[in-house]
Amino acid sequence: MKLDQILSAVDYTVLRGTTDINITDIIYDSRKACEGCLFVCLEGSAVDGHTFAAAAAEKGAAAMVVTRDVPVDGITVIRVEDTRRALAFMSAAFFGDPARSLTTIAITGTKGKTTTACMIRSILEKGGYKTGVIGTLGIMIGDELIKTPNTTPESYEIQRAMRMMIDKGCRCVVMEASSIGLKWHRTDGFIFDYGIFTNFSHDHIGGAEHKDMDEYRACKAMLFRQCRTGIFNTDDPAAAAMMENSTCSVETFGFGENAQFRASDNQLITRPGYLGISFRTSGRLTRSFDVDIPGKFNVYNALAALAVCLHFNISEQQLFDGLNEVKVKGRVEPVKVPGNYTLLIDYAHNALSMENILSTLREYHPHRLITLFGAGGNRSKDRRYEMGEISGRLSDLSVITEDNSRFEDVMDIIEDIKTGLHKTDGKYIVIPDRTDAIRWCIENAEDGDIVVLAGKGHEDYQDKNGVKTHYDEREVIARILAEKTCVPSGE
Repeated sequence: MKLDQILSAVDYTVLRGTTDINITDIIYDSRKACEGCLFVCLEGSAVDGHTFAAAAAEKGAAAMVVTRDVPVDGITVIRVEDTRRALAFMSAAFFGDPARSLTTIAITGTKGKTTTACMIRSILEKGGYKTGVIGTLGIMIGDELIKTPNTTPESYEIQRAMRMMIDKGCRCVVMEASSIGLKWHRTDGFIFDYGIFTNFSHDHIGGAEHKDMDEYRACKAMLFRQCRTGIFNTDDPAAAAMMENSTCSVETFGFGENAQFRASDNQLITRPGYLGISFRTSGRLTRSFDVDIPGKFNVYNALAALAVCLHFNISEQQLFDGLNEVKVKGRVEPVKVPGNYTLLIDYAHNALSMENILSTLREYHPHRLITLFGAGGNRSKDRRYEMGEISGRLSDLSVITEDNSRFEDVMDIIEDIKTGLHKTDGKYIVIPDRTDAIRWCIENAEDGDIVVLAGKGHEDYQDKNGVKTHYDEREVIARILAEKTCVPSGE
């Protein structure tokens, strides 16, 4: 594609060279620079791409996009005000503006983005709309999962993913729009059809993220100046701030009477292998729904999913089936077991997320709540103390084990966890090897127990001594169950 076509939606100045040249690809990592590419110098919190301009030129870059001049000769140099924002619009042009061929849905909020995205996808696909997802779990297209390093990838990856989705027959895309993704213009380059606000709470403050809560809130609110229809949880105190400077049409959901789409009569559903919640909607649709994911907060996620899906040609039964059958990898994910207990995999890996999930599971009045967890190495010790204290207070039994010990001795990490546990009267056992710990839980589970394997969630690796090895708890559980069925009778 010609460079001037790639720059068609960007304000720019030509410092050197010409835009009448062919470009083979757009690259923002100098290590991947190639012959004929356009190299974009991104400025990050730790690395400035301008320092690698010469290296990219040596590898054959045909042109560069910069915010200040760089010492390279013989190639075209384009100056823009913000290279991240320019990258988004250039990537959209390079991939043929794929958003124009998709119904685009974005979700922002502190919690619930991944679950809500999976709910929307499940409903839409029940209704015959093949849907791709971009988010924490990666890029999902049909049965294919492409891992990404960020909840909201760089704009180039987003545009490329949407083009792939179109090529594979998708009609819709659901995207988790993180505050960092919005701040760094990763979602720029097009207007979303729908934007959803789930909730807002303290997170991502300090370091390379947000300087304070005001900036964090303002970055999330950016979505509602980049979508046509905004769908807001009006039960959340931050909803008014999200709407304040929005340019979209507004729709609302919640339990409150001021919400246009409301939920009521929420009740817990419990049986072995199924922990869920039922609720009734009113306003735009009057109907009862069941969700096989526990907790009242998932009613909010379900309401958000239903609110956007009501804009599609989908029957009430398809809406019901999509919610009732949704599964979210690593988010209170049930795993089938032969006994009369419930085994769950969850990503809870800090005190807040652990308290949320354990408090939710306690509402189901299990015979025992057993929590298996560890803590990451080379991370704050306070997190370990807090996790130990939370589990000791809310679990009937804590099974302490490993979880990405990195360069620390797992037993040192476990001792820190025990420091928190000792602030409570909670019972615990220590089984350092995670597979052995999972096996113990399965072999010792009793009728009516809820066993939650916390920390790994969707992760499929263990990080020890600088080496990441494949480790998927679903596969581990399957092997343990297979071993049990293969043991000859009488042994």
